[in-house]
Amino acid sequence: MTESIPIILSWSGGKDCLLMLRRLQADVRYRVAGLMTTAWANEACVAMHGIPLPLINAQATALGFELVAVDMPRFPTNQQYEAAMTPVIEHFRSRGVRTFAFGDLFLEDIRRYREELCCRMGIDAVFPLWGSSTAKLAAEFIQAGYRARICCTDARLGGEAIGRDYDAGFIQELPAGIDPCGENGEFHTFVTDGPGFTEPVAAGIMGIKSAEGFWWAQWSELDQKPIDSDRELIAASSGVEHA
Repeated sequence: MTESIPIILSWSGGKDCLLMLRRLQADVRYRVAGLMTTAWANEACVAMHGIPLPLINAQATALGFELVAVDMPRFPTNQQYEAAMTPVIEHFRSRGVRTFAFGDLFLEDIRRYREELCCRMGIDAVFPLWGSSTAKLAAEFIQAGYRARICCTDARLGGEAIGRDYDAGFIQELPAGIDPCGENGEFHTFVTDGPGFTEPVAAGIMGIKSAEGFWWAQWSELDQKPIDSDRELIAASSGVEHA
């Protein structure tokens, strides 16, 4: 019997990552060896998604995996991204891991860049969700019983979507032209519970922050009262903090 290939998942904590993990765990060719996320160093949160590192670590722990965070400048250039990634990939290579998985669906330029970068670094890149129907992926995520909230949006959705549950109602209400998985960057999610979690991730939202044409959830600390109701969240969004 062929030994399974250890693989590291590029991880943001969102719905596509969980579906990618689901695919790989069902594939006998691979053994998930860990998760890797990129973080905005000065803000201690996952790049673009804005998830605080303690929450993304809690998510990884609930799923039973080690998480490695790679510090990045805010909106890095390709050169900065590669400089930050090189020592991390070398770390995994030294442990015998030479395969990385990415959750991209259909953006050809991003896939080509990842493949070229991995090739230069002597590792293989796989794309378990590539070419999948985003409508079917959205339905699969919800039907599987995962729970997620909208954590980041761009100008196409604005701040009113922040904090909403990623569910059938949210998808049905999306404006025309918005991808149901947000594959064009319209929105991002943070998954707090579902298949494979040993316990839910306790994550509440205190308010909304806006900067550079994006909106992000401000996640509560353990000693603060999170916003639970839609009415409270809408009230908070009327006083969006700008950075």
